[in-house]
Amino acid sequence: MPKKERHEPGTFCWAELATSDGNDAKRFYAGLFGWEAVDNPMGPDMVYTMLRLRGSEIGALYKMQPEEAGRGIPPHWNCYVSVESADETARRVKEHGGMVHAEPFDVMEFGRMAVLQDSAGAAFGAWQPKQHVGATLVDDPGAPCWYENLTRDPAAAAAFYRNVFGWSTKQDPVKSDYTELYLGKTAVGGMMPISPEMGPMPSNWGVYFAVADCAASAEKARSLGGKVHKPPADIPDVGRFAVLADPQGASFSIIRLDPRAR
Repeated sequence: MPKKERHEPGTFCWAELATSDGNDAKRFYAGLFGWEAVDNPMGPDMVYTMLRLRGSEIGALYKMQPEEAGRGIPPHWNCYVSVESADETARRVKEHGGMVHAEPFDVMEFGRMAVLQDSAGAAFGAWQPKQHVGATLVDDPGAPCWYENLTRDPAAAAAFYRNVFGWSTKQDPVKSDYTELYLGKTAVGGMMPISPEMGPMPSNWGVYFAVADCAASAEKARSLGGKVHKPPADIPDVGRFAVLADPQGASFSIIRLDPRAR
């Protein structure tokens, strides 16, 4: 697949791992997906690691700072939406019942960002690109291909994203509790309510990575020290997926997409 040069404003563009052990996370994901890690010092106590696959950037990771870990935040994947203006997006988030955890700020010459939260409690980032557009490889095996919101309040979340990004909703014809999110005719992600068996988790955004073989990838993750939260299962007319966690506990999903679903 050719390198992606632009993400439409209002669509997801980047996934970033906040981890408690950067070196072990690099080992795990290199073994699972073949990612190459390129460390970039960002100061005396910070290294931002770009993750590459076949020469393209597909995401990043960083070691959580003590103050972040001290607030009881576990390792997790951050999901970013490309926007025309991080400042305007932050304003709209506040206007429609969300929160701004980090006001818009410049990331050197690469872009401008903000850390936000929707009205149902799920955190996400806004990325206003300059030199860095986000992931330059998507949908290929080992690259991000889908983003999903598990939420405590689907109705509130749907209204929030409609007002902030102009997303519309469509109920999945097979799974009545699954909502597809669209920007115009483009599917940007999915949303489903947090079920009782999922436990007391807060609302959150998560990322899916495409794989060639779901069962083999799940077993590979287990052999590398990860966990399989949900074993491989079929989604009719979509593909076969599994929910995993890396050795530090950050959850993510994998999916072998049915070619007919593309």
